[in-house]
Amino acid sequence: MREVEKTFVIEIAFDAAQLSNRHKSGVALRFPRVARLRQDKPAAEADQLETLMRLVENVPA
Repeated sequence: MREVEKTFVIEIAFDAAQLSNRHKSGVALRFPRVARLRQDKPAAEADQLETLMRLVENVPA
């Protein structure tokens, strides 16, 4: 697990996501990669892990 200063917004691209008991976040990403640094977006506007969890679990927003 890597943690960065909470002022950066990093866009992560991946092929698939699934629930995982092995990972601390509860989600495993298939082929994750840093797509870009979002210098145009403040950290307060970044999506959270909860958003990804809703997508993985197919729960509507």
